[in-house]
Amino acid sequence: MRTSRLAFLAAVALVAACTREEPAQPDAAAMAFEKQLQTQLITAQPGDVITIPAGVHPISRGLSLNVSGVTIRGEGMDKSILSFAGQLQGAEGLLVNASDFTIEDLAIEDTPGDGLKVNEGRNIIIRRVRTEWTNGPDENNGAYGIYPVQGENVLVEECVAIAASDAGIYVGQSRNVVVRNNRAERNVAGIEIENTFYADVYGNVTNENTGGILVFNMPDLPQPGHSTRVYQNTVVGNNTDNFGAEGTPVASVPAGSGIVINSNDKVEIFDNEVRDNDTANIIISSYYATGWEGMRDMGEEYDPYPETIYIYGNRMSGGGSSPDGLDLKALKVAMFGLNGALPDVLWDGYFNADKVDADGNLLPDYAICVDNGEAEVLNADLPNGSSDIVVGAAQHNCGHEKLAPVALEAPLG
Repeated sequence: MRTSRLAFLAAVALVAACTREEPAQPDAAAMAFEKQLQTQLITAQPGDVITIPAGVHPISRGLSLNVSGVTIRGEGMDKSILSFAGQLQGAEGLLVNASDFTIEDLAIEDTPGDGLKVNEGRNIIIRRVRTEWTNGPDENNGAYGIYPVQGENVLVEECVAIAASDAGIYVGQSRNVVVRNNRAERNVAGIEIENTFYADVYGNVTNENTGGILVFNMPDLPQPGHSTRVYQNTVVGNNTDNFGAEGTPVASVPAGSGIVINSNDKVEIFDNEVRDNDTANIIISSYYATGWEGMRDMGEEYDPYPETIYIYGNRMSGGGSSPDGLDLKALKVAMFGLNGALPDVLWDGYFNADKVDADGNLLPDYAICVDNGEAEVLNADLPNGSSDIVVGAAQHNCGHEKLAPVALEAPLG
C-alpha cells in the first residue's frame, strides 16, 4: 500500500513538472534595451540625458549610476515603466551614488528590494516618479519606494509611492529637503522624514497607509533630526494593517496613525486635513514607548524625547474610533465608552526630567504646544504606568516661534 501511494505521488509530481508554466523570458528587444540602458548608465558623462521610452521594460539586474550631473527621463510615470518583477541580481532597482541628479516621468515596479535609492547626493530632484509593488501590501515587498538618504538639497515632488513594506517616500539623514505634492498609499509609512533637519513636507496626499506621515529620530545614526514643517497635507484613512517586517521600527506603528512624531524636535504641524485615522490623527511619542529598546544603542548624544512641538490650525475629525492594539482599545473603552473615540492628539507622556519647571511641566522652550480649536490631547502617562492619564487642551495651551521655510539652493525649486 505504501509503495503504491509513493508511486502515485511521484506520478503526480512528474505530471505537474511537465505542465508547470516556466516564467516568461524577456524577448530579444527587451534584453537589448536592458543592455543598452546598463551601458548608458555605466558610460554616462555629466550633462547626459538618458531617455526611457514608453512601454514596459523588464529589467533583470539592478541598475546603478555613479556619475554626477545626469538626468534620467521617461515619457510619464504610467507610460515609461521599468519592471523588476523578474530581477535576478541586485539589492535595489536603481541605485544612484551621485550629485546634481534628476529623475522624472517614469515608474519603477516590483523590485525585490528598494525601488529608487539615491545615496549621499547633493542637488537631487525626484519628480513624477512612481514606485509600486503591483501585488499590493505584502511584507515581502521592498522596504522603500523613493529613498534619498544622506543628501543635501533634495526635492521630491509629484511622485506616487504604493505598497512599500517600510516607507513609500523616505528621506533620511539629510539636510534641506522639500517633499511636496506627492501621493502615498497602501505603504506601512506613507511619507517618512528620519534624522533629517530642515525639511518641508506639504501638499501631499497620504491615505490607506498604516501611518500617513512620520517624523522620526532614531539612535545610532550620523545626525539627529530637527526642524521639520508638515503643512497643507491631506492625511486621511490611514488604517491599513501593519505589514512591516518584524523588528523594524515601522513595525511598531499602529494601524490608524495619521501623523506620527517620534523622538524628534522642533516639529511644526499646521493647516493639514487630518481625519478618519482610526488610532489617532496625531501621535507624539518617545523612543521609550515604541518597543525599540535594545534594537540600537542609544548612545550618550541621542535625545529620545519629542520636544518643541507646535500643532495649530489643522482640520481634524473622525479619528480614534477604532484604535489598533489591545491596550489602546481598552483605554478608549474605559475612558470614552464603546461608541467613543480617542482625542485627536495622543502623547505617551515621556519627557526629560531635566527640562521641567518646579511644577513638573516642560520648560516653555521644550513644550508640546497645541493651539488647534477644539482638539484635545490625551497624555497617556506611560512613564508612571498610566496612573494619571490627563485629557484636555489647557496643559498644552502655548506656542513656539515658527520655523522658517526651507530654501533649496539653485537650481532646485
